[in-house]
Amino acid sequence: MSDLRLNRRLLLTGGSGVLGVTVLNTVTGCSSADPTGTPSAAAPPPGLTGDWRRVDLSFVSVYLLVRGKEVAVVDTGTPGSETSVEAGLKAAGLGWDSVRHVILTHQHQDHAGGLAAIAPLVGATLSAGAADVAAIDAAGKTLTPLKDGDEVFGLQIIGTPGHTLGHVSIFEPGTGVLVTGDALRNQNGLEGSAPQYTADATLAAASVKKLAGLEVKTILPGHGEPLTTGAKEALQKLAASL
Repeated sequence: MSDLRLNRRLLLTGGSGVLGVTVLNTVTGCSSADPTGTPSAAAPPPGLTGDWRRVDLSFVSVYLLVRGKEVAVVDTGTPGSETSVEAGLKAAGLGWDSVRHVILTHQHQDHAGGLAAIAPLVGATLSAGAADVAAIDAAGKTLTPLKDGDEVFGLQIIGTPGHTLGHVSIFEPGTGVLVTGDALRNQNGLEGSAPQYTADATLAAASVKKLAGLEVKTILPGHGEPLTTGAKEALQKLAASL
C-alpha cells in the first residue's frame, strides 16, 4: 500500500485482478457540502479482469475504469476536483492523455461540476444522459448524449432516471462492476436516491428495480462505500422493499 499525500489522502489498495483508489466518504445525499472525516481504505473485489480506482473527494467519488493504458473517468466531482483526479490517474501510472472517455452519471454539480476544468485537459469523448446534457458545462466542448443500451469503452449504459431525468449508470457485464452515480448510495446500508435530491421518486424506484435485474458483483456508488461483497443480494433486497 502506498500513501500519496496531496490535497487529500489517496489510499491505493491492490487485490486479485483489480486495484482501487479508495478513501471513504461519510455524508448523505447529493449536495455541495464538504464535511470532514478520517478516511479509511476498503479492499477491492477479487477476481475481476478490469481495474477500477476510486478518487474520493470527502463527500462524493470519482471512479477511474482502467483498461491497460486507457481509462474512462466516471463523474468529475465539484469544480476544483481536477487536482485529485490527476493524482488518481498518476497513482495508476497514467495521465490525462490516457483518458479516452469521461462519462457523467448526471448533471448535479458534485458529479459534473469538475468537467469544465477537466474537459480542456483531455482528448476524450465526453458524454452524459441525453436529458441532462443541456444543463452541464463542458467548457465549450460537445457532450455526446447517452441513452439506455448504449455501449462506451466496452461498458453498458443503463438508463436510471429518477434522481435526475437523464441519470445513467454504467455496468460492465464481464466483471459485474456497476457504477451508480446517485441512483444508489451506500452510507447507512444500500439505499436508493436521496429523496430530497430526487426529481421523480417513482422513476427512481423503478430504476433500482431495473438495476436489481443485473448480475452485479460490485457496486460503486457516488456517495458512500463501494460494496464489494454481497452486492447483488443487497440490491435485490432493496428493490424488493420499494
